[in-house]
Parts: sequence; structure tokens; C-alpha cells
Amino acid sequence: MKIKNKVKKEYDIAVMLATRGRTDSLYRSLLSLINRARHLDRIEFFLAFDNDDDKGWTHWETVIKHELDKRDVNYTVLKFDRLGYANLHMYFHAIMPHTDSDWLMIWNDDAIMETQNWDRLIAKHSGEFKLLAFRTHHDHPYSIFPVFPREWYEVLGHASQHHLSDAWLSQIAYILDLFERIEVWVTHDRHDLTGNNYDETYKGRVVLEGQPDRPGDFHYRDITQMRHLDASRLAEWLHDQGNDMTFFNNVKSGKQDPWEKLRLNDVNKQMRQWGVSYLET
Repeated sequence: MKIKNKVKKEYDIAVMLATRGRTDSLYRSLLSLINRARHLDRIEFFLAFDNDDDKGWTHWETVIKHELDKRDVNYTVLKFDRLGYANLHMYFHAIMPHTDSDWLMIWNDDAIMETQNWDRLIAKHSGEFKLLAFRTHHDHPYSIFPVFPREWYEVLGHASQHHLSDAWLSQIAYILDLFERIEVWVTHDRHDLTGNNYDETYKGRVVLEGQPDRPGDFHYRDITQMRHLDASRLAEWLHDQGNDMTFFNNVKSGKQDPWEKLRLNDVNKQMRQWGVSYLET
């Protein structure tokens, strides 16, 4: 889908990263992005630290910061009173107003970029309104590290309203038929996937998913309704941009299975853990 009268921003991509307690893994993660970028001057980095994260902050100040300065990286650091993993999306909400990029990208401090010129493969979609997805997590059908146009945030005033931003943005993208996988490969060096990084940050994760009767769960009725409202607001805006919204209109009328393409993309059947009932509109 196209964006009408798009105004070019100063940068192509804003990488948004909330980190806690990570040292070497954060360093590796950032360097993987920096070393494999084609046009580093077209990327801005935003890092969010907790005020009480002495370990992570000290390593940033004494090691990582100097390396980024040496390479003339465009970065901004924000510090927060600790919001916790269950409010991970709130860090990104606070970052987004500071960005000046065409694309916003949610990244992790345990992710490793594997593809050279990854930034060019994103930037070539400039002017399009899509959720771009990397190849990671055994080709998980979600965009695990979501890349989305800044207009997504500008229209809604937010991106995700739940800490599972990848699931939130991906489900909306499938409902609106704007999900696109691109040939960028990322290793998520998370303990349950690779056996690495079994640290306090990993052990402290609280994932609100899998108990749909619990308030705050990703599939809780009120949360699902919020997600559908976001989809409807974006659909209205996209229609005003001159885009064909037949797919979404057919979803609303019950003529179109909203998860048809998600199931096709779920090549390794990773969504079976939730069952079909969790993919109802």
C-alpha cells in the first residue's frame, strides 16, 4: 500500500532498543547492525536504560558509548524509572516522538543482524505502508523485530498497546493485508532459542499471553478489541490515501479469513501452541 504525499525524514531508519542488565550481548547486537549497514549515516539509534540498571549503564558509559562515538553513530539515550517487561511497549512510546525517520524498527539487545546492507533492503520500500518482517525464529509468521512506517505511529499516536509488540503489529498487518517478509536474516540469541543469555534479564521476563481470561493477556477480550480498533483506524486512513481496502472490508463482513496468509507463512506450525481460538477476530 502506498502513502500519499509522503514527506521524507532526515533518516531512513530509527532503531529503537530497550535494554536492561546486558553488556556483551548489547555490544554484539549494536555492532552487528553498525558493521552490516550500507549507509550508517542514514540510521539513528535510540537506547532506553532503566535508572537503576547500574550494570548495563556502566558498560554503556565505559565501553559501548566510546565505540559508537568513534564510528560517528547517530544515537540518543533515554533513561527511565523502571517500567518492567510487561510495559516494554511504553519505552518505545516514549522514544517515537524523538525519531525523525521514514521507518521505525523495534530491536532487541540479544538480537544479531546477519545480513549485509540490511538498511538498504528496508529503505527500498520507502513510500510503502507495510509491516516488514525479517527471517528469524525459524521463519516465525510474525515480524519478530517489527519494521513499520512512521505514519503508523503518527496516525494512532502509538504502535503497540501491549508489550508483545511483534504479535500486536503482526496481527494488525495480517488483518489489513500489509505484511511482507524481506530477505534480511537475524539471529535472536535468546536462551530458549539458542541456550545463550540465561541471565537475570531473561529470567525476569513476564509474558502476558496464553491465559485469555486474565486481564492484560494479549488475547483478553478488551485487549483484542483495542487491537481491532487500531486496525480500523489505520484502514480508514489507508482508504483516504487511495488504497484498496477490499481485503479488510471482506474480513469485517466475514467473507475473508483474516489469518489465511498468516497460516501460509507459518511454515513450521509455530502458531499451533495457541490454537485456532486465539486467532479469532
